Amino acid sequence: MKHNRRENNMEQEKMQQEYDHYIAVDWSKKNMAIARMTKKSNKITAIDVPADIKELQLYLSQLKGAKILVIEETTTSQWLYTELVDLVEKLFVCDPYRNRLLSEGPKTDKIDASKLVQLLRANLMKEVYHSSHEFVNMRRLVSGYNDLVKAGVQLKNQRHALIRAVGKDSKSKVQMEHELEQFVLENIEKQIQVYEEDKKRYEKTFKKLGKKHKEIWHQKSLPGIDWINAIKIVARVTTPYRFPEKGNYLSYCGLVKLDKKSGGKSYGRKESRYSRELKYVYKTAAQAVIGGNNFLNGYFEYLLREKRYSEKQARNAVARRVAILSWGVFKSGKKYQLYRRETVTGNRV
Repeated sequence: MKHNRRENNMEQEKMQQEYDHYIAVDWSKKNMAIARMTKKSNKITAIDVPADIKELQLYLSQLKGAKILVIEETTTSQWLYTELVDLVEKLFVCDPYRNRLLSEGPKTDKIDASKLVQLLRANLMKEVYHSSHEFVNMRRLVSGYNDLVKAGVQLKNQRHALIRAVGKDSKSKVQMEHELEQFVLENIEKQIQVYEEDKKRYEKTFKKLGKKHKEIWHQKSLPGIDWINAIKIVARVTTPYRFPEKGNYLSYCGLVKLDKKSGGKSYGRKESRYSRELKYVYKTAAQAVIGGNNFLNGYFEYLLREKRYSEKQARNAVARRVAILSWGVFKSGKKYQLYRRETVTGNRV
């Protein structure tokens, strides 16, 4: 954990310093556009050449002095980050959703790269977190599992619809009357069987990772968090020191809304851009603990009884409490333990 804190402080220091070279790369499958500005000049030099990671690495290594490089968040950004991070003082992966300047005027790869480097020099971009940490690689495992589950649910829905269409019960073994319908049903059931076997292999891998990494064990110790959701948290967050305060973490998880104010007048509240995966994890955890014999269920009942919350408001409050505990456990580097202050007394949980 000390290493993570030190890494975070170093990243902040890097953003505050002035660099000798400001570089932007617009990468695509066939070509890469490179734009550069220097500390001494605002003139932009831009080139558009065939995409070649070795040539890009050579280009960066030949530049003398401190370098900051920006690329946009895409499907290849993590690969580019891993390949280029050691060649620059700071590698900045930016959120393309916020780069409004790129949508104005004519559009080519060289123009996009030139605009990116201007935004970088002016410090007008939002950073997307990337790291070479092992936990980042777990995201692919989680993504594969999520895709598998979606496909499995779709197959089961198809089987249910096919059987119900002929007025039979989908929960029991069914023999279709028509030969073609039976053929379709048998193929769907074969695919469901393969899905169930693959799902078990994923879950076995999750447990192995849980035994290997104490951070996953710590998340698993929280009420309502199972192996799969523990890995989803660790893979998505990577390090808790990305978030200076618990409010920043709750916003990232989509569990709080941001006020909209202008001229002293309130214009309501809006959701920040958040991780849908983490929001689902903590909402699921809240649903799991409600009705059980645990302090969070006591907190839920207290909010209903004493604070007059609606059920929805109380569930959301429980989800926020689980998220805060999850963030705290990650920062502490210790397994979750029930403390005295987490018993329902007054308004403290």
